[in-house]
Amino acid sequence: MARKIFKYKGYTLEELQDMSLEEVMELFPARQRRSLKRGFLPRQQIVLDKMRKLNKEGSKDGRPVVIRTHCRDMIVLPEMVGTTFGIYNGQNFVEVTIEPEMIGCYFGEFAPTRQKVQHGDPGMGATRSSMFVPLK
Repeated sequence: MARKIFKYKGYTLEELQDMSLEEVMELFPARQRRSLKRGFLPRQQIVLDKMRKLNKEGSKDGRPVVIRTHCRDMIVLPEMVGTTFGIYNGQNFVEVTIEPEMIGCYFGEFAPTRQKVQHGDPGMGATRSSMFVPLK
């Protein structure tokens, strides 16, 4: 079976990467378009500069370099595809490799800040009745 070619609103990844930022911006939803129209924040510009420098030079020993950032409001651009970012979720850095399907989304969508609560048995001293529960 033939592999499906990725397209974002009718454009292939190569076409998106060849477009200017203004042309790509017109394809994004309104919230992302408005955010990009205002320009990059200084911390977002630092992330972009690190990524561009890394893509130009490449890694020294061949393994992928993780760009660590607290910038969860950065929008995934076509030039970021294939780069690995460490996105801070409030506790640690979640490593995310950018794929074409992520274009137009925010970094924060891929590093959830809340974990699902898994309730278990109450611990010793949790309730008055637990003093009558025999220890194992």
